[in-house]
Amino acid sequence: MSKRRVVVGISGATGFQYGVKALELLREQDVEVHLVVSRGAALTCSLETGLPMEEVTKLADVCHPINNLGASISSGSFETIGMLVAPCSMRSLSAIAHNFSDNLLTRAADVTLKERRRLVLMVRETPLNLGHIRNMAMVTEMGGIVFPPVPAMYQRPTSLDEVITHSVGRALDLLGLHVPKLPRWGDETNG
Repeated sequence: MSKRRVVVGISGATGFQYGVKALELLREQDVEVHLVVSRGAALTCSLETGLPMEEVTKLADVCHPINNLGASISSGSFETIGMLVAPCSMRSLSAIAHNFSDNLLTRAADVTLKERRRLVLMVRETPLNLGHIRNMAMVTEMGGIVFPPVPAMYQRPTSLDEVITHSVGRALDLLGLHVPKLPRWGDETNG
């Protein structure tokens, strides 16, 4: 792989801004970004952000249609460093946990797991029922990382953007992609 690649999936859970922030932060990285957006996410985008989907998709190097199961990211021979699903709906979590590859987002996640690459799921839903918890456990047992975007209040955020940036930055850390200037506990700037 000459250039590092990462896959970003945006599913229909509330928190579309997490996916947008991931795309924005990845623009600062030396990686090729492949994006896949679920149908539910497109609706959530209009409800939560008012952004046109064209603006969002322009943040990625390649945007794959959700129904294109023949896309490059559906194959294990297409090398990536991993995949971030931000946000990850309980529907997508369930499909990933049960290897139900019915669309490109869930197929790309399945490929990420089968190739033993990093899969980070920013799962969005509360309260959790036992089915949610079991699906999280199943994905974890398969090697995925369940990363609910829980705000880090020790950073004393002053805006919603700071909360979102910190959560997404920490999720990207798990893919080995470190965001410059991300406040970290124990750094001199944090006292």
